[in-house]
Amino acid sequence: MAAYVIIPGIDGSDGQHWQTLWERQWGASAVRISPASWSAPDLDDWLGAVQEAYDEASRQDRRVVLVAHSLGCWAASSWLDNNPSVPIAGAFLVAPPDPRGRAFPREAAATFTDVSAQPLPCPALVVGSANDPYSTLDATADFAARWEARWHPVGEYGHLNSASGLGSWQHGRELLDSLAQQ
Repeated sequence: MAAYVIIPGIDGSDGQHWQTLWERQWGASAVRISPASWSAPDLDDWLGAVQEAYDEASRQDRRVVLVAHSLGCWAASSWLDNNPSVPIAGAFLVAPPDPRGRAFPREAAATFTDVSAQPLPCPALVVGSANDPYSTLDATADFAARWEARWHPVGEYGHLNSASGLGSWQHGRELLDSLAQQ
């Protein structure tokens, strides 16, 4: 069984977000990052929070899988870039925003504007929606290619967040399970 590091986007994931619902189902097998800068994300703060969550999750003596949404995808990939030899079973990256896109929150997330997608040192799966306001399918597919990750478009579900009405997002769990079994 795996341990999961939950890496939400700006302001965390609310009670109806699939990440929160999965975290509740996983119980002690899930550790959510807790940066001090949820609303005005600072990349260094988020990287430290990912490290703390990873340290806690890896104490469970299980394979660790990163489960990231939105800006959390960039925190996950940047953390992996900085820690290429840390054993990670996989990275599940959902709805990464385009840092060069018009809708990217440049002021709130200024330290994230220079992130770039580099090959990841673990199996990864990128999931994107055809009508995500924060990234085009082409941009998200390009991130997946540069991360050397599998790419899975899921249709029109907006930003794949609470507003998308996914609930516990069974299809997402199946995708995550396919990654975790690699």
